[in-house]
Amino acid sequence: MKPMGIAVIIGGCFMIQAPVWAESPSQAAMLSNTCAGCHGTNGSSAGPSMPTIAGMPETYLLETMKKFKSGERPSSIMGRLAKAYSDEEIKMMVDFFAKHPFGREKQEVDAAKVAIGKQIHNQRCKKCHMDEGRDSEDSGILAGQWKQYLQISMSDFRSGKRKMPEKMAEKVDGEGKLTPEEVEAVIHFYSSQQ
Repeated sequence: MKPMGIAVIIGGCFMIQAPVWAESPSQAAMLSNTCAGCHGTNGSSAGPSMPTIAGMPETYLLETMKKFKSGERPSSIMGRLAKAYSDEEIKMMVDFFAKHPFGREKQEVDAAKVAIGKQIHNQRCKKCHMDEGRDSEDSGILAGQWKQYLQISMSDFRSGKRKMPEKMAEKVDGEGKLTPEEVEAVIHFYSSQQ
């Protein structure tokens, strides 16, 4: 047999085996790839102004995307992006991100602020932001979230740009309103969680 004939036979064998070696990415993974530029591969953000969405509770992610899509939650880009997806596509992406682990990046925090923030968390926040901010169906994961993203979010809440949930408003702006320094201490506490 000529060398060219042998090469064709060997190449054909590899082609037959190709589906076993490399599966095509799922539709959910392909849709979710469009989020990687801002939210990082598999939803673990590498940029401090963008939240990590990997490992977030499905109910939180679905509700967030619903609010972006309707315009209820203000945004610069997310509202336009959310409108481009069907409810079924959003559900696929939410399922994809919820199954990945929440990645926590080490951040610079002020130890004194962390200590004050932990006290405030224990007094005002722990009923909703359980396990020191690691567990919440309503607000997602705060523990280990980027400090800058949390600062942006709180600024939006306190300025009225973004509607603060009623329970949160009672604890933050109700009786004994938190000062900006106290809010910053809570942010340092959540950001310090590894």
